[in-house]
Formats: sequence, C-alpha cells, structure tokens
Amino acid sequence: MAAKLQRWVDLLAALLRHRYPVSLEELMRDVPDYQGQEHESMRRKFERDKKELREFGIPIETIGDDEGVGYRLRMRDFYLPYLQLVDEERVPARPGRLPGDPWRQLALLQFTSDELRVVAEAAARVAALGDPALASDVRTALRKLAVDLPMDGAASTVEHVHGTEQHNAATLALLGSAVQARKRITCTYHSIGSDARSERNLEPLGLFFLSRAWYLAARQPGEKLVKNFRVSRMSGVKVGTRPESPDFERPAGWSLQQHARARSSWELGDDDLVDVDVHFLRDTGATAAAVRLGTPVEGSPDTLRYQVRRIDAFVRWLLPLGDAAELVAPAPVVAEWRRLAGATLAVYQEAP
Repeated sequence: MAAKLQRWVDLLAALLRHRYPVSLEELMRDVPDYQGQEHESMRRKFERDKKELREFGIPIETIGDDEGVGYRLRMRDFYLPYLQLVDEERVPARPGRLPGDPWRQLALLQFTSDELRVVAEAAARVAALGDPALASDVRTALRKLAVDLPMDGAASTVEHVHGTEQHNAATLALLGSAVQARKRITCTYHSIGSDARSERNLEPLGLFFLSRAWYLAARQPGEKLVKNFRVSRMSGVKVGTRPESPDFERPAGWSLQQHARARSSWELGDDDLVDVDVHFLRDTGATAAAVRLGTPVEGSPDTLRYQVRRIDAFVRWLLPLGDAAELVAPAPVVAEWRRLAGATLAVYQEAP
C-alpha cells in the first residue's frame, strides 16, 4: 500500500507540473514506479491508478484528438481556492498583491465580515443537530478557515462560534459616550495572554466589531501605540468627569476604518508587539496564503516577519504548515512552537 501511495503522489505531481495534457510516455519518464516496465503492463497500472484516483474525487481528464491522447489535472480543479476577507465593496481588507500560483490558475474566494459571521452561525446550527459526525466535520472546516481568515478562535471548538458574544449594553454605551466626548476611562481588564487582571487608564479612540466581538481601540495616556481591547474582558468601566471638556486629542490622521481592518487573531489584543521571523522551506497552497501576511526580512528572501501580540494564537496558526515553515526567532517563541509541536506529535503517537 505504501508503494501505491507513493506512486499516486508521483503521478499527481507529474500531472500538476504541466499546464497542458501530458502523454502516457511522458508520465512513464516522470513516475519512477512506471519506469523499467513493459509498455502494456505499465499502461494497465496507470489505468488502474487513474480509475482509483478519480473514485477519490480527483478530476484527471483524458484529452484526445487526431494526434493522440493526453491526460490533464488542472490546479484549479485539484486545489482549494485562496480565501480573502474583503469589505462590502469587495475591496481586499488587507491591501497588497493577490496570492496566486505561478500561472494564476487557482480561484480566489472572497468573504465580507458579515458573510463570515453567517458561516460561523450556520456551523453552530449544524453542530447543534446532535450528529457527532457532522459536529466533527464542522470543527474541521472551521479550523481550516481559521488558517486564512480571522475566525478568532473558531479552530478549536464549535462553541467558539455560537453567535455574537454577549456584551453588557451599559458598558458599550459608556464606551461610546467616552469615544464621542474624548474622555479617558478606567477599567479592570483581563488580558488573555498573561491570564491576569489589571487596572487600565485609557484614551478611547473608537469601537469596532470584528469576528463576532466588540473591540475598543485605545491607547494609554502619553503613549502613541493604539491597542485593541476586547470589550467582553472589560469590567468596572468608569468615564472621566467634566463631560464638557475633552481629556485628549485624537492622533492626527488616525482613522478607525483603517485601524479596524480585519486582522489575524494573533494580531489582536493588548499585549506588546513581538517581531517573529518564519523561514519558509517549501511552496504549498497553505504557505502561499501565509506568506502574504508577513513582510520580507532583508538579506533572507525566504524569511518573513510577523508582528504578533498573541504568541499562543500565532503558534497554533503556524503549526499546520508542518515542515514547510520553520520558526527561527525570537528564542522564546521558537521554544513555545517546539513545545506545542512536540505535544501534538505525542498525541498522535499515543493514538491506537
């Protein structure tokens, strides 16, 4: 069975390398297990392989004309489309070059924030039907979406996407009035990164809704950096007195619309930014999507830098890339990545 699986992989790789139909003779040269055999025996083996792969849903086409017969497997029929978050006008939420393969053959599937919310709510309803197989399929689908889209934690359990978070209406009203009047606020904030509660003194710049949760964009007095605070983790919110007199000025040129553009889950939060470097070793569909989120590192063309606030979320996002990507800096983040990879591997090694 292992030999057959390897032959199938070699056959698929050979077909995907060609944009146009490839003859059986060319496949004989490209697939090691077809080499060194009598032509008719090899042809029968290929026909069996083609039939079985088609039964698995792989659309290998047979193209024939007067000059002969060729076989084709188009990338857009084999690979899943790229995923992208856009605004209501279908403008990319993250500007820049669209992802793509060398020949731009893969499709691009775009979602707005509202459409993603509908997907999450539909997943929750399917899971609520009580069918264990369906619930497992839903969890798997959400984990895959969360690699490329800001599903904000939907990768672990269906419970994470049971609709919008329940927020205290009075808290939202207080924050809204503070934003409008430019009044400082104080609150107790639960930081998920450190699992600690602390008192915060903030200058609120705006409220925005992202991935089923409300966030407050704010900065601490005297600081320039604007961070995002999840409203559901804020308690005891108090607004400064003397409403007729603003407590601060908004940064010149600052835009809530630009600041609140959809982000990856590891970019959200109030923790300090950490520069994390990832070295990409192989080109795959998943790495093509991951590469577009980082910025190049000078002097290392295959290394990209990510600005991360939530180390745990970033490591979980990176882990499914397997050996196609290697986290190289900084050392504490590398250690956490290796720890989680080891723990994941141990789970599969212990499985019966």
